[in-house]
Amino acid sequence: MTPTLVRQHTPHAGAAPHVDLRARARDWSEIQERMLVPLYEAIYERLDLGDGTRMLGLECGSGLALLMAAARGATVTGVDSRSPELLALARRRLLSRTPGAPGTPEVSPGTPEIPEGPRPHGARGTGTRGGTARIVQGSPGDARDPSAPAFTLVTAFEPIGCLAGDSDGLGALLDGAAPLAARGAAVVLAGWGPPERCATTSVLRVATRLADPLRSAGSWRPALRDDLEEVARRTRLRPDGSGRVACPFGYADARSAARGLLSTGLFDAAIAAAGQEQVDKELAEALHPYRRPDGTVWMPNVFRYLIARIP
Repeated sequence: MTPTLVRQHTPHAGAAPHVDLRARARDWSEIQERMLVPLYEAIYERLDLGDGTRMLGLECGSGLALLMAAARGATVTGVDSRSPELLALARRRLLSRTPGAPGTPEVSPGTPEIPEGPRPHGARGTGTRGGTARIVQGSPGDARDPSAPAFTLVTAFEPIGCLAGDSDGLGALLDGAAPLAARGAAVVLAGWGPPERCATTSVLRVATRLADPLRSAGSWRPALRDDLEEVARRTRLRPDGSGRVACPFGYADARSAARGLLSTGLFDAAIAAAGQEQVDKELAEALHPYRRPDGTVWMPNVFRYLIARIP
């Protein structure tokens, strides 16, 4: 709500709400994605990410974490199977970073936009200061490049612990990525912190309550203490350290907060069950306690991360 990132969720039952996918992708990249920047920075510092790092970002979305890693000199590959609209933004970001830098295509006014439809296996590479940046639409296996060295870092930055069953999908992604990584490579998992330390928990409960008639398997649930460790155990990764990072969700106003939170997709089931108008009303009420006198919205949150190793 990727600042926190969360899973782009589609309801499992009932009529799916009409969504302008390009508008949602813009809201995500312009409002919500930045909420996890403190988490990215803390992990990159701890791992001393830089030149020589070959990073594979799972469910990379619109690519902010990749961009930050590339700025530190890492060679990055992002893979995502879900949203062509988000991947188009990721490609555009990586193409336009450090205009004029050696090997970096400069994107100037009037440059044609990258087509936003799917590509065969979704692969497209660009030059960066630290090496090659690639965005791949598909599964982790589609990021395989036989001519390139194995990845030294795999990241799964989309936090688990807010949707029932979200760790199952993460386990499948990690199983697909493990063969592409070097022995001893770091794997970073992210998750929501304790509900009592996350103010946004009370807002997300609105989505669950309104969606309850659908009995959705993807409804919100509180994070558990060992969510990340359980995923590492199931995927045969070796834990090698963990930490917590404060990632407050800050918005310019209540309207921006609503747009950011709705861009996560976590309210889709609620919209299908209760309608957009009712969700908007109850979301505004849930946000009210976090509005400050100047009109901004501020919700303190804590996120966890686990660093594990490929055996």
